[in-house]
Amino acid sequence: MMKQGAIFDMDGLMFDTEAIWQEGWRIYAKEYGYEPSAEFGRKISGTSGEIMREVVRTYYPRVDTDEFISSARGYVDDCLSQSVPVKEGLIEILELFKNNGVRMAVASSSRKERIRQNLAMTNTLEYFDAVVSGQEIQNGKPEPDIFLAAAEQLSLPPQDCYVLEDSFGGVQAGHAAGCYTIMVPDQLAPTPEIRALANAVYSSLSEAAAELSRQTSTKQI
Repeated sequence: MMKQGAIFDMDGLMFDTEAIWQEGWRIYAKEYGYEPSAEFGRKISGTSGEIMREVVRTYYPRVDTDEFISSARGYVDDCLSQSVPVKEGLIEILELFKNNGVRMAVASSSRKERIRQNLAMTNTLEYFDAVVSGQEIQNGKPEPDIFLAAAEQLSLPPQDCYVLEDSFGGVQAGHAAGCYTIMVPDQLAPTPEIRALANAVYSSLSEAAAELSRQTSTKQI
């Protein structure tokens, strides 16, 4: 039997936008006189709020932190105002959950207006019962706050929810929340430590949808 809830990360999981964020970070690192750090890109992925600021301060201590973040965000917003690239299998897995009565939420570190704009532009807003942004919680990923908030908005216990994530911090947050955490890697393949925290790792949302459908059908026989 499928779980009753599914909580989706957005950037790099639903939409092929993490690469756009990473390009924004690289552009503005150079603007501020730094050689872009690949480690920075890994650490910043999926973060928000004070955790995001701390990553910036650690790797690029001479920049104005808020200005740097705002510049990168502006670059991303400009790109996404033209087109939001949908990841392979997104509609497939949304339809699978919808047809099985699974309640769905988006839990993303992005701002709420950006989440809703992306969903509206891709005609996927109607699938979701809740949207939670990094602006609404105290501690960003890898802390579990955003997934706990999403489960609460779905009126479900965390252990009865899937979390679908692409980033290391997101997998850590899903595991800490007690959710069934599925990783679909985007920019980085999981390390052994991250793989151990995930309940499942799939190469795409299509593969995740096929496997969840198979598991459900098998258990109903």
